[in-house]
Amino acid sequence: MKLYHFPPAPNPAKVLAYIREKGLDEITLELVDFFQGEQNSPEHLARSPRGTVPVLELDDGTCLTESLPIIEYLEELYPEPPMIGSTPLERARTRARERYIELNVTNRLVRLVHAANSPIGLPANPALAENERKHLPGALAYVDELVGAGPFVMGERPTIADCTLLAGFNFANIGQLDTHQGYTNLDRWFEMFALRHL
Repeated sequence: MKLYHFPPAPNPAKVLAYIREKGLDEITLELVDFFQGEQNSPEHLARSPRGTVPVLELDDGTCLTESLPIIEYLEELYPEPPMIGSTPLERARTRARERYIELNVTNRLVRLVHAANSPIGLPANPALAENERKHLPGALAYVDELVGAGPFVMGERPTIADCTLLAGFNFANIGQLDTHQGYTNLDRWFEMFALRHL
């Protein structure tokens, strides 16, 4: 299998963190350099008609797109260690936290970075940046509370929720935003989890 990715982008970064946590060394990583326009190449558009990443290309040439379906596919192939949960209740709770983080933290951070200091040169949008800055503190405080003593978002072991949160914080760092500082549990979590992915 091959994963086509662009590390700065949050969705492929989430899948890359998942692959590292699972220890899936058999997956070949292939860079699609957005700065060089490789996402618009005929080869990549054949894999992903919208030119997006991540793309997981299976051994038979079938291509899967979108980060969560890719993760769920890999989780079914490689159930150990479980990163979505071991029971129906754990899986439901993990998915709920991951979705909250995706929608209220990671996506807001992505919009804020692009509105304030886009690494791909999008025009500044002060109104959007201000809106995201207004809503982020409440979401970050809630996730800080969820992490608690942790050490991970769901407690004792890493899950997809950690991968999604890391992707958002790393993208914020690319945009030169200090977002998790001042949230004690998130500061501790980021220092610990980010070191696992250097």
